[in-house]
Amino acid sequence: MGSFSIWHWMIVLVILLLLFGRGKIPDLMGDVAKGIKSFKKGMSEDDADDAVDGRTVEHRADEPVKTAPREKATKS
Repeated sequence: MGSFSIWHWMIVLVILLLLFGRGKIPDLMGDVAKGIKSFKKGMSEDDADDAVDGRTVEHRADEPVKTAPREKATKS
């Protein structure tokens, strides 16, 4: 009951072909491949944007974070 025989896979394949047609499955795989390529390209562009003068900006946990001083609100 835990494993499928060749007949189970054949029936699943026939159902998939009936639902999606012969041309839809390769188109779907092509769209998935394009999505993966664009994701990788976006990730590499993000890495390039983070670099400053060829070095990456790092923050050590033991250093305090410097913030800009806040202006005091005045009553009008």
